[in-house]
Amino acid sequence: MIVVGLTGSIGMGKSETAKMFAELDVPVFDADAVVHSLQAKGGPAIAPIAAAFPGVVKEGVLDRQKLGAMVFAKPELKEQLEAIIHPMVGVVRAAFFENAQKKGVPFVVLDVPLLFETGGNKACNKVVVVSAPVDVQRARVLDRKGMTPEKFDNILARQTPDADKRAGADYVIETDKGLDHARSEVARITQELREQAVSCES
Repeated sequence: MIVVGLTGSIGMGKSETAKMFAELDVPVFDADAVVHSLQAKGGPAIAPIAAAFPGVVKEGVLDRQKLGAMVFAKPELKEQLEAIIHPMVGVVRAAFFENAQKKGVPFVVLDVPLLFETGGNKACNKVVVVSAPVDVQRARVLDRKGMTPEKFDNILARQTPDADKRAGADYVIETDKGLDHARSEVARITQELREQAVSCES
């Protein structure tokens, strides 16, 4: 089974591209969605987060903005949060892999925002990077509720530059050329990887 990492900097269109793979019956592991479910009310991460970061959980509900503000400027607190979340994500990911292997699927997609930043690309057989010109990216991100130019610049500063991601990719999907172009690229990549998986088996 081929493991494909799907990534891209903020505002590049990664989530929309992941949906296109899913539409072609490719199993997609959405790291962000898993983290959100772990941190939802009643989720397994709530109790340890409440214990480690007093005041961020009220009546079982995590105040994500408060937590984000707390860990944003302090790397040691960010590491503490990651030490809680990452092992839990790993358990869910392992179950995802096991289920995909049982079904005998040719390849799976790992939708991971910080794939290069965390070194996760090294664990993938192939990497797909979504990309767009910086002006398109900036316009998309600043259109989001609560986003400011300062916040956007701070996020970008913590991410691997787009040029470096593109250089480390097996496939690059340009997301500023319209949904039809992106969809055709996803279809082409999917067909190619399915053929590769078959040739590996023979």
